[in-house]
Amino acid sequence: MQLPVFAALVLIVAGIWSLVVWPQFLRRVMKDPRARDAAGKATKFLTVHVVLVSISMVLGLATAVIGVLGLIG
Repeated sequence: MQLPVFAALVLIVAGIWSLVVWPQFLRRVMKDPRARDAAGKATKFLTVHVVLVSISMVLGLATAVIGVLGLIG
């Protein structure tokens, strides 16, 4: 795969950004009182955010990999 170096670096940075930022967000969501009900079970609030973070991290990893592949060409 051939990408301009700048585009490959942007993809790598964007992917790393997602892999760094989303876990921090998930930690805050898990501490939120809306994450668990009175019985301690996960609420829809937590479930939706776990799915959101999971998808975002997979896309971030894929973005970084595409950037690396474009860089090494």
